[in-house]
Amino acid sequence: MTTIRPRTIGSPLARLDGPAKVTGTAHYAFEHPVQHPVYLHPVQATIAHGRVTGMDTAEAEQLDGVLAVLTVFDAPKLADTSDGELSILQDDRVHFRGQLIGGVIAESLEIARHAADSVRVEYDERPFHTELRADDRGLYAPENILESKPADTEEGDIDAAFVNAAVTVDQTYTTPLEHNNPMEPHASIACWDESSGRPRVTLYDSTQGVHVVRSTLAPIFGLEPDQMRVIAPHVGGGFGAKGAPKAHNVLAILAAQRSGGRPVKLALTRQHMFALVGYRTPTIQRVRLAADPAGALTALSHEVIEQTSAVKEFAEQTALASRMMYATPNRRTTHRLAALDVPVPFWMRAPGLCPGMFATEVAMDELAEACGLDPIELRLRNEPSTDPETGNPWSGRRLADCLCLGADRFGWAGRDPASRRRSDGRWLLGTGVAAATYPASANPGNAARIAYRADGRYTVQIGAADIGTGTWTALTQIAADALACDIDAIELQIGDTDLPVATVAGGSSGISSWGSAIAAAAAAFRQQHGENPSDGAEVTTEAPENADAEKFALHSFGAQFAEVAVDRDTGEIRVPRMLGVFSIGRAINARTLRSQLIGGMTMGLSMALHEESVRDPRFGHVVTQDLASYHISAHADVRDLDAIWLDEADEHANPMGARGAGEIGIVGAAAAIANAVAHATGIRVRDLPITADDLLD
Repeated sequence: MTTIRPRTIGSPLARLDGPAKVTGTAHYAFEHPVQHPVYLHPVQATIAHGRVTGMDTAEAEQLDGVLAVLTVFDAPKLADTSDGELSILQDDRVHFRGQLIGGVIAESLEIARHAADSVRVEYDERPFHTELRADDRGLYAPENILESKPADTEEGDIDAAFVNAAVTVDQTYTTPLEHNNPMEPHASIACWDESSGRPRVTLYDSTQGVHVVRSTLAPIFGLEPDQMRVIAPHVGGGFGAKGAPKAHNVLAILAAQRSGGRPVKLALTRQHMFALVGYRTPTIQRVRLAADPAGALTALSHEVIEQTSAVKEFAEQTALASRMMYATPNRRTTHRLAALDVPVPFWMRAPGLCPGMFATEVAMDELAEACGLDPIELRLRNEPSTDPETGNPWSGRRLADCLCLGADRFGWAGRDPASRRRSDGRWLLGTGVAAATYPASANPGNAARIAYRADGRYTVQIGAADIGTGTWTALTQIAADALACDIDAIELQIGDTDLPVATVAGGSSGISSWGSAIAAAAAAFRQQHGENPSDGAEVTTEAPENADAEKFALHSFGAQFAEVAVDRDTGEIRVPRMLGVFSIGRAINARTLRSQLIGGMTMGLSMALHEESVRDPRFGHVVTQDLASYHISAHADVRDLDAIWLDEADEHANPMGARGAGEIGIVGAAAAIANAVAHATGIRVRDLPITADDLLD
C-alpha cells in the first residue's frame, strides 16, 4: 500500500468551496443554468393499496401554461421494470400512499403545482397494512442484510447460558420511524436530447453518487452508460437519502421525453420527501444479556423486528454491531421483516448501527446497574482481544482509550451510581455514557485522473460527491500531499460522470475510497513522469484493493458522554453538555472532521428527544410532513457539545491512515442521553424519542 506522508493532511484548512457557497455561486441541482426550462410537479396516490381506475386530466390540461400531463395510462414505457420502487407509471397498481402516479409539465412551477392539484383520480381501494407490530403473522427472515451479511447468526449454547446466568437483562427497546430531511430537498433537472438520432440524457441531480445514478437509471431507459451524464458538484446534505436514485428521478426523465426537448426541472417539496426518498425503519428490538457476578458477559442475544416495503425489500442491519462489539462465548442475532404497504426504507446516517446500538448500549447500562458496576468498568471488562465475528486482529481498537479519556475530560470520577442524587433547584441532574462503533470500509472500483498543466498546476479528477462533508477540501489536501505540492497547485474536479468512476458517498467510505484512488494515481504519475513533468502529462489509475481488509478487522470506535437536566415537575429534558471521544484513524481535515462529529452527535440528540415520523394506520400516510411537526434539534437544544479524537493513524486502512468519521458521531449518542435520563430520574425509558410524558411518574 502506498502511504502518503502528511504535509497538509490533518490541518484545519478552511473549506475551499466556502466562498462559492456563501456568495451563492455554487450551483445546486435545481440551480444549474439551462435554456428555456419547464417545470414538473408530481401527482401522488391518496390511497395506500389498490388500483387507479381513472385519471381525469381535462381541467389540468386546459390551464394556460400546461404542456403535458403524465399518467399511469399514457406514460412512456421503461425498458427495465424489475425495480419495484423505480418502475413508476408503468401500471395502475398502488403500493403505498404517496406513490407517484403522474406528473404535470408546465411553464412555471406554480402552474404545474396548481394543475397537479386539478387532476381527478379514481381508485379501486384494497385493504392495507401499514403498522409494524411484533406479532405480525407475516414476519420473515430476509436472505441477507447489508447485501451480503446473513440475517441470523448464532454461536455457542445461548439458551443454556441464560438459564445458568448469575445476572440477566431481558428488555425490549423501540426506535421510531425517522426521516432524513437534509437542508436541500431532492431535486433534478432532466434533459432528453435526440438531435443526434441517438438519445442522450443529461441529469443535474442532488445525489451522493453520480455514477450510481447513471448505472441504475441508464438501463431502466434502455440507454448505454455513455448516453447519460449525471452532474452534481454541490449537494445540500443527504444523510443517506440521496445514496441511490429514487422514483422522482425516473419521473423527471419520463417528463423530459415529453417536453419537446426542453429541460425539465423538478424540486420535491418537504412534504414529498416523507413519501418518496426513504427513511429509517422503525425497530422493535429484544436484547438479552447474561453475565457472571463480575460482569463478564456469558451470553448476548439481539433479536430485531423492522419493516420493509411490499413493493421492494430493504433489510436494515440493526443487530450488526452486536456481532462484534463485546466478548461473549454465546451469541445470537436475528432480523425479521414485515412487508408493509409503505414506501421503501433506505439509508439514514449510520443505518442499522445507530438504532441497534441504542438498544444494546441501554441494555449494557441496565446490566451495569444489575451487577453493581460502573458503566465504563462493565464495558472495559468485556473488551474482546480479536474481532468476535471474524476472528481477525483489530487494525486499531482503542475503545478503552476513548472511554478513559472521555471519563477524565467529562469529570466522570466520583459519579454516584444511584439516581436522583444530584439536583439544581427543580432540575434533576444525571450523566450517562455509551460506546460507539462503525465499520471502516472502502469500496472497490474507484479511479482518478491526474494531469499536469503548463502553469505548474495539477488537475485532479474523480467523480466523487460533496454532500456538505468537505470533500472538495479533503481530497485537495490528499492530492497535494500525494503529489508533494502546495494546495494552490491542485485543481480538483468532482461530481460528474464524465470524470473517472467513483462510488457513493455513504457508509463512511467516501474519503477512504476516493483518497485511495487519488493516492494510487499520484504514485503512478510520479513513477511515469517524475518530479518535473511536462505539460499535458497525464495518468488515470484505479485504486488497488486493500489486502489488509481481509486480514484485519477495520472499525472506528467512540465513547459518548451526556449530562441531562430533568424538571422534576414537568418532565422537561435539557442536555447541558455532551462529549464524544473517537478513534477514527488520522484526521484528514481537523475542521471538517469536528464538524462531522458534532453534526452526528447533534443528530443523536435529536433522535433521543425529538425525531419521530407519525404514520396514521387508518390511511397509511405520515402526518408529520413538515419541520414544525417533525421536530429536529435546533440551536436552543444544542448547548455545550464537543468532539475530540485520538492522535493515531491506521496503517491497515488506506494510504492516508484514516477511517471514516461521517456516521460514527450519531452512534451511541441517543443511548448516552437515555442512560443519563435514567440516572437523573430513576425512570428507565426504552422507547425513543424520550418525552416529558415518559417521566411524569
